[in-house]
Amino acid sequence: MSSKSSEPDGGQVLSPCRRQCCLDAQDICLGCGRTLQEILDWSRVDAPRQRAICAAAEVRLQQRNGMV
Repeated sequence: MSSKSSEPDGGQVLSPCRRQCCLDAQDICLGCGRTLQEILDWSRVDAPRQRAICAAAEVRLQQRNGMV
């Protein structure tokens, strides 16, 4: 996920979407780890918020995979 969440020109963060979109019972995407609300908000939030979303999503994915 880190390569997709990099900032190519110091501006907006690239979406962490992995095109494996499927929501679990808590409305968390199984592919990228973002919540449904984070997915919906993505294009409207600033780069610092996007980085925070990416970090939280990564933690969720690690927890799901038993890495944390």
